[in-house]
Amino acid sequence: MANHPLKLGYKASAEQFGPRQLINYAVEAEECGFDSVWVSDHFQPWRHTNGHAPQAFVWLGAVGERTKRIELGTSVLTPTFRYQPAVVAQAFGTLGVLNPGRVILGVGSGESLNEVAVTASEWPATKERLARLREAVALIKKLWSEELVTFEGQYYKTLNATIYDRPDQPIPIYISAGGPVAAKFAGRAGDGFICTSGKGEELYKDKLLPAVAEGATAAGRDPNAVERTIEVKVSFDHDKERALSDTRIWSALALPAEDKADVHDAREMEKRAETVADQAHRRWLVSSDPDEHIEQIRPYIELGFTHLIFHAPGEDQSRFLQTYAKEILPRLRKRFG
Repeated sequence: MANHPLKLGYKASAEQFGPRQLINYAVEAEECGFDSVWVSDHFQPWRHTNGHAPQAFVWLGAVGERTKRIELGTSVLTPTFRYQPAVVAQAFGTLGVLNPGRVILGVGSGESLNEVAVTASEWPATKERLARLREAVALIKKLWSEELVTFEGQYYKTLNATIYDRPDQPIPIYISAGGPVAAKFAGRAGDGFICTSGKGEELYKDKLLPAVAEGATAAGRDPNAVERTIEVKVSFDHDKERALSDTRIWSALALPAEDKADVHDAREMEKRAETVADQAHRRWLVSSDPDEHIEQIRPYIELGFTHLIFHAPGEDQSRFLQTYAKEILPRLRKRFG
């Protein structure tokens, strides 16, 4: 069994809300008893119409000042194209000093949508993206633990670089993975592993979680030390029809990965998403009944996930936060905590 306590987090939908409104929701999530708040770091959203994409470093700094105890993380940030890894190390060093023990750096290998618009470069194959991520994580760890870092990587180089402001306790790095190769890397090098729900139980049970354990064991680590984190897409509302229709704004999630990988224009992504709008709800746990909803979430906890980040699609996030705090969080804690 995992040696991590059950944590229940809130996903701040940066693609759906502007920065100020999103800060207010994060503050409300803390007041409602959530354990953590996570934000994606997009340069462009998956919808051009009424889309948003607040910058994560800036946003987290502001949220840190408005909250007291909640953990703050990125789910996820790409430290390999738009950002040089040393800049990520500096930014999160600062966030860690401002919010001791509350900051988590969640990283992933990136999406064309966010990186190509900024770099105008060819979007590389998965193998290179993962190689860059491995190197970036190694460099960030070095910068957080050593002074005067001269790094000679294949993709990144530094010369006598020092991060002057960093917390005494290194910031945990959580690595996201959608396949076994990246999951193995998460087990080998991550303090945590992040994935998203709704992709079929076999993927988690037979591929991702075993790969995390394999990576940890190969690196001589206790596999249980890696916190297993999952973004759970939930649409819970007493009005079942509302719960269903709320998911349509996130239609892009219903697209197969290969239909999203090479898209670097938010207008094109929105167009593709429209073709699967009627299937949007399939990626979400949709329910109007608390007990049924707990049953929908239960398999993820039984698989061994201990940090659940709830992502709700509705425009009225306060309604979600209040309802969830009253009817779902206490039930989950009582049964699984």
